[in-house]
Amino acid sequence: MASPSPKSPEQSEKNKQYDRQLRLWGDHGQATLENGHVCLINATALGTETLKSMVLPGVGAITIVDDNNVSDEDIGSNFFLEITSKGLNRGSEALRLILELNPAVQGHAVQEPPDQILQENPDFFKSFNVVIATALNEKTILSLSQHLWDINVPFMLCRSVGFLGSLRIQMKEHTVIEIHPDNDQPDLRLDVPFPALVEYLDGVDLESAELKDHAHIPWIVFLYKAVQKWQTSYQNMWPMSRKEKNDIRNILHEFMKIDNCGVPIYQENIEEAMKAVNTALVPTFLPSRIQELIYSSAATNLTKESSSFWIMCSALRGFVEAEGKGRLPVKGTIPDLTASTDHYVKLMNIYRSQAAMDAEIMYRKVQQIVTQLHCDSISEAEVKLFCAHAHDLCVIKGSNIATEYQLGSNVASYIARHLEEPDVMMVHYVMLRAAEMFISEHCQSPGDWEPEADIAKLKTCVTKFLSDISCSPFPKDDHIHEMCRYGGAEIHTVSAFLGGCIGHEAIKIITKQYKPVNNTLIYDGASTNTAIFTF
Repeated sequence: MASPSPKSPEQSEKNKQYDRQLRLWGDHGQATLENGHVCLINATALGTETLKSMVLPGVGAITIVDDNNVSDEDIGSNFFLEITSKGLNRGSEALRLILELNPAVQGHAVQEPPDQILQENPDFFKSFNVVIATALNEKTILSLSQHLWDINVPFMLCRSVGFLGSLRIQMKEHTVIEIHPDNDQPDLRLDVPFPALVEYLDGVDLESAELKDHAHIPWIVFLYKAVQKWQTSYQNMWPMSRKEKNDIRNILHEFMKIDNCGVPIYQENIEEAMKAVNTALVPTFLPSRIQELIYSSAATNLTKESSSFWIMCSALRGFVEAEGKGRLPVKGTIPDLTASTDHYVKLMNIYRSQAAMDAEIMYRKVQQIVTQLHCDSISEAEVKLFCAHAHDLCVIKGSNIATEYQLGSNVASYIARHLEEPDVMMVHYVMLRAAEMFISEHCQSPGDWEPEADIAKLKTCVTKFLSDISCSPFPKDDHIHEMCRYGGAEIHTVSAFLGGCIGHEAIKIITKQYKPVNNTLIYDGASTNTAIFTF
């Protein structure tokens, strides 16, 4: 058989460039990112730092919407602008320097205000995977957020003022298949082993194995045998309590080979089995959150417009009710363990083969649904990925920014409740909202020209906001004084930190991997504290 051709130098160089992130979201995640198109409204320091964190990993294309010219303040806070950029269009200048970070990324600049685009070409925003906006006035925020909500395009509203920053993510619905949990539980099915696994486990004879072979048998086998031995005295029950699991550990200890002095010989594989008792002996069941998903109206009342996620959830329900007998498809992975190569490869292939069979059943069910609905096809690779992560599916239901800004009873009570907490971070949200109200009324940031004179004006805005949510005024004006001291200026270090956070959240949204923030992040650079609120 001919040897495989070597990878092209270009591909090898690309893998080298993106090596670290490929370990995070894989080739398929990188491909999705490279097909992504991001729109940034206003190339402020926060905006360009956000794009930097997306251009370096290789997002496919960026479009900057900005009709402002570069000012001295921009040059002082924005590392992606030069002295020679003064007086030129801010978006075009920032784009030129940002694209130098990664020649593979495509870039466009639009020198029109977002209000004009919304009025003259509202379909403009439909082509983007996510829209990120900074330094918008309240009127534009309301109209843009409502429009993006209506066309179902994710929207990220960002602010950076002095030491304060915020991120608000607006999404109708965000589905995640690969959430990459911190503590991924193994799916070994030792309580309900499938036929191929039973054949392998029963075929290993622990009694007759020599020490050199005994030490290389996977711990999964020892655990299975220990449970079988325990069940002879407990009428085929499954060990659940601490005492019962300690009984299993004692049996595992008995499996150790004995030396000439009658002392058990330490075996790493049996030690691994003892450590895995708590996690590997969890009974196989259908998680309640997954049950809620597959029996939700979105999965049971499919239409031609249903997303592939909900179609696969519907197929998963059919699998669970029939072939799965109340259980999800096998993941097809095994944890790292001490074993000989032959044992490890054989055991790994057993799980992989069962996972492949389950995924094939799922794929046929998906194809039947697709045919009935006459909708876009779903690839076999998508179904396999869905099956491998079916234990950890996630759906995030978002809320409309325009609704939040109307301060309905639910939003008002939520803000008021969090203002009562010690070391409260909600006060920064109030200050940022009050600053937006100030800009709308006075066409400048609080403290931009006359910090002392603006204190009273900003206090009026704060008082009005608190009155709208039926809260008492602040006992002290410290936060108001601080906001006026900022004068609406950006501190680059704050914008750089927050921009990195926003860029990462945008990548989560585009790749649909990992769980993004839901839905508001507040950052206080003075104390380096963060808080997440869900309006």
